[in-house]
Amino acid sequence: MGARCSKFSFCWFHSHLNPSVLDSSDQENGGKSEKNLWPSFSEYSLEELKAATDGFSSDNIVSEHGEKAPNVVYKGKLENGQFIAIKRFNKFAWPDSRQFIEESKQVGSLRSERLANLIGCCYEGDERLLVAEFMPHETLAKHLFHWEAQPMKWAMRLRVAYYLAQALEYCTSKGRGLYHDLNAYRILFDQDGNPRLSCFGLMKNSRDGKSYSTNLAFTPPEYLRTGRVTAESVVYSFGTLLLDLLSGKHIPPSHALDLIRGKNYLMLMDSALEGHFSKDDGTELVRLASRCLQYEARERPNAKSLVETLMSLQKEIEVPSHVLMGLQHETETSTKPLSLTSFGESCLRLDLTAIHAILEKTGYKDDEGIANELSFQLWTSQMQETLNLKKHGDAAFRAKDFVTAIDCYTQFIDGGTMVSPTVYARRCLSFLMNDMPQEALGDAMQAQVVSPEWPTALYLQATCLFSLGMENDAQETLKDGTNMEAKKHKN
Repeated sequence: MGARCSKFSFCWFHSHLNPSVLDSSDQENGGKSEKNLWPSFSEYSLEELKAATDGFSSDNIVSEHGEKAPNVVYKGKLENGQFIAIKRFNKFAWPDSRQFIEESKQVGSLRSERLANLIGCCYEGDERLLVAEFMPHETLAKHLFHWEAQPMKWAMRLRVAYYLAQALEYCTSKGRGLYHDLNAYRILFDQDGNPRLSCFGLMKNSRDGKSYSTNLAFTPPEYLRTGRVTAESVVYSFGTLLLDLLSGKHIPPSHALDLIRGKNYLMLMDSALEGHFSKDDGTELVRLASRCLQYEARERPNAKSLVETLMSLQKEIEVPSHVLMGLQHETETSTKPLSLTSFGESCLRLDLTAIHAILEKTGYKDDEGIANELSFQLWTSQMQETLNLKKHGDAAFRAKDFVTAIDCYTQFIDGGTMVSPTVYARRCLSFLMNDMPQEALGDAMQAQVVSPEWPTALYLQATCLFSLGMENDAQETLKDGTNMEAKKHKN
């Protein structure tokens, strides 16, 4: 297996309006060296992905048509706490595993802040799965067609078009200009509210499968004739997305073009935008959409031209995307996450001394009910020695001799005759006291495996994540722990 990416690699980037935003190596195109933080492409086992999705539970499905879709997308959480999106292909979609892995690695080599990047894959038996960065703020379709609090602002619609054009230009520059079934469900919003193009569309749904699953009314005319996707077909689909952004509805291109030709383009515009855009900007975007939707493929603009046109139309560039979208941002939630317990407050402050006092006071009462039935035959001198190790570890933990505590608890755990979530919790804190947060996180996760409904395990995971600088995910885990404790007291 390839090396895993570090904790919670959500690729937290603050996007700016560069003429071209490519990958971290493309310095001349506005890339920045600090963006060289993306996880490398890894191969995952089926067991890892099953565990990440609770056995591919239907509760974790995030794709458009749920379980009825031929290829289902799940939200998952890896053992290290990282959230991921997993696309599970239809059985036998890619019979040749070598072809699947080759395609996956090519797409997985792309790294851009305009993509929801592909970070891994899995191929075991007839299972074929892709693993990508998880984008927490849903799809363009949701925000455009099914909004609840507010319609998408004009400045944000222009930004979506611009960022998408940048994504297509980047993919084209890397030799992956063909995108299959580009539509509003393929545009996802990251934790900063910035739109990203899903990497899943850079691979077909199967080795010989169709590239378009949408209504034929939205399919490029040349695809209907030849069944082949070209770079020009992608631009046609981009044109349909511009219509979506203009109208707030999914209008068939033929109907839209009739309105444009009849100079009735204002009838296209989303009524929610009335008074919030200039006629010149509207005219320019309509003109660009009609160029993209030309019947003759050669008459459509290329991705570079799309970027240049859309760059000049950008508005409110100093306003972050999450503000334009009306989304709560991670920095806003971090100051006051919840009404916290004393344990939660200690985690948030990274007050390890206070956590030590809490664990010391709690003792082993939370181990009650953990299966540790031992037959009479196991009460041997070896068993007594194992218990003595725990006793010595507890004495060292009480005395704040954390190096000795780690040593004794490790021998106790390695003995394997008893399982104690509290021992994992205590060794976890001992690791943290010795500036070993990665090892500590492993113990906090193991404590949760042994005792899934134990809030302490989640509190300690949050503490480890704060120590590792993974603020947003630490907040999420802290929230989970707080909710679990509230539920426990309620019952």
